[in-house]
Amino acid sequence: MTQEMHTTPIESLEAFAQHTDYSLLETLQPDPQASDDGRDHDPRQVFSGHYVPVTPTPIANPVYVSHSRAFFKELGLSDKLATSEPFMRMFSGDTSDLPKLLRPHGWATGYALSIYGTELYEQCPFGTGNGYGDGRAVSIFEGVLNGKRWEMQIKGGGRTPYCRGADGRAVLRSSVREFLAQEHMHALGVPTTRSLTLYTSATETVKRPWFREGSHSRDPEVMIDEPVAITTRVASSFLRVGQLELFGRRARKEEHPRAMQELEEIVRYIITREYSEEVDTTLPLTEQVMQLAHAFGKRLSTLVANWIRVGYCQGNFNSDNCAVGGFTLDYGPFGFIDAFDPYYQPWTGGGRHFSFLNQPKAAEQNFKMFVLALCPLLQDDTEALKRLDEVQKAFPALMHARMIEMWASKLGLQTFDAQLFNELMRLMIETSVDYTIFFRELSHIPDDIAPLTKSFYANADNEALLDRWQAWLKQWRSAIDADTPESHAPLSAQMKQINPKYTLHEWILVPAYKAAQRGDYTPIEELMEVMTDPYAEQSEAVESKYYRKKPADLFDIAGVSHVSCSS
Repeated sequence: MTQEMHTTPIESLEAFAQHTDYSLLETLQPDPQASDDGRDHDPRQVFSGHYVPVTPTPIANPVYVSHSRAFFKELGLSDKLATSEPFMRMFSGDTSDLPKLLRPHGWATGYALSIYGTELYEQCPFGTGNGYGDGRAVSIFEGVLNGKRWEMQIKGGGRTPYCRGADGRAVLRSSVREFLAQEHMHALGVPTTRSLTLYTSATETVKRPWFREGSHSRDPEVMIDEPVAITTRVASSFLRVGQLELFGRRARKEEHPRAMQELEEIVRYIITREYSEEVDTTLPLTEQVMQLAHAFGKRLSTLVANWIRVGYCQGNFNSDNCAVGGFTLDYGPFGFIDAFDPYYQPWTGGGRHFSFLNQPKAAEQNFKMFVLALCPLLQDDTEALKRLDEVQKAFPALMHARMIEMWASKLGLQTFDAQLFNELMRLMIETSVDYTIFFRELSHIPDDIAPLTKSFYANADNEALLDRWQAWLKQWRSAIDADTPESHAPLSAQMKQINPKYTLHEWILVPAYKAAQRGDYTPIEELMEVMTDPYAEQSEAVESKYYRKKPADLFDIAGVSHVSCSS
């Protein structure tokens, strides 16, 4: 179906339906054991096929919370659509009465799990890897809007065959976090899934483990009733490294007669869907695979360097949380760093291996699993396998180069200075600086360290440490003077587009989702406005509220300084 660019905003679900184009369903293979009507909600093994048709389970009595006005405009959708009854019904999980062209069922996909390069099977309830995948995420739309292809996936839309016995629901708390974070990350210039809509239920709740108020516990202590919600996240696709891995494993182990064919089909589809500009599809498949590996490596390394640039920690960067399109996927136990710690980790179950400055290492392992999944396609070509192995082995150097470029840009340097950087890291740790405030104040290119001390959480009166800071600042100023001997104004402006002023810290998020649980959605709207313009100098009221250090009494508080895995 050829889609035209449209200038008149789409105001009805019927008009929206005209833009459908279900390439995934029409190109890839369904599970041959799936039901025709999508009523496939009980945990089971899925042995083959690229997706399972699933009808989402609507939430009861849906209530509008918010939508991304900026993204609606980008898609060519009228804001009125978000609160229209048919649209609300569809995007709160009810696909029972849709206009023609929209499918009455959605689809869920399976994927494999590996952690730091180790293939795991025990998270699958059957111990085989055939029951792990989209347990509460159901894609319900694919189409072309304003000339660009999008897939829309509701999170919290009920059980699928991959639900592993869970209820398939998401709660309002985690949905608010993801809804705001995705649009914030996009505004920060970091590749990411996007937020479309957020609806909650006026009556439906589920029980979830959580922390007592003011607790310092590392583990949830009580079960609480929380309102359910559905947020719709949007991306060019939701293809994951773990998904590719699943088909790579099956082909490698010859698990069924079509295993190799299914691997080739999904690789070709990944190329078409995500890498049509980087991969020449007229070449033999071997060369396409090489180009795909190179292109994904570039995107992945750039993505993770951007995470570090803005202070973001994914928290659980397994291969199944890694999009093959090279953008941020799955805002579960994520967090934005406040007091600088190389080992910052927002998730109590994440460990150091997924901590802030270990994310490049995690990316290396995910890239390794991506390449491993491609290998069965080249199993009869020893030379090609050798070339692919060289691509994989080159990734750490590529990742390092991206990090060096990023740090130089944050510091306003044309050339990275290792000695200057290493001393800065030591000072940042010893003074426990607020990551966002420090780099934003540095972007003003101060004459002395007074503005920088606004970011200090510790040792702000340590004379010896302050002397070291003054010496570092003098050395840094000399470096930028050598690069830009005249006015610093252009450099300052440039640095302010690299170092944001506003970051969506958890302590800022908590009041918004607590208010939402009481039915007050105005803090969500305020945060959406502030956090989608994160580089700007905003009003004095906004600055006093959001451009400040984390309050001392919130450190080490459960649900603020650390969280359990998403619920």
